[in-house]
Amino acid sequence: MEKYIMYTVYAISSINRNYIYVGLTNDFNRRFNEHNRGKEKTTRPYAPFTVLYRETAVTRPRARVREKYLKSGIGKEFLKSLV
Repeated sequence: MEKYIMYTVYAISSINRNYIYVGLTNDFNRRFNEHNRGKEKTTRPYAPFTVLYRETAVTRPRARVREKYLKSGIGKEFLKSLV
């Protein structure tokens, strides 16, 4: 039997600052905790975070396409409309 790995594309928003981070992972809970515990150099100054948006994809390439979209101008506008 084949094991399927689902990927999560997510956007997290800093609680204290005006900052949104977009990423993808195959283990959302682990990754979200890493961001909040300051384990990620890029997001450390902006912690703590709240989940702004998340969606799943069945393959990493599909998740990457969605991640790139959310990082684009129109994707950023969409995310800002959720704040």
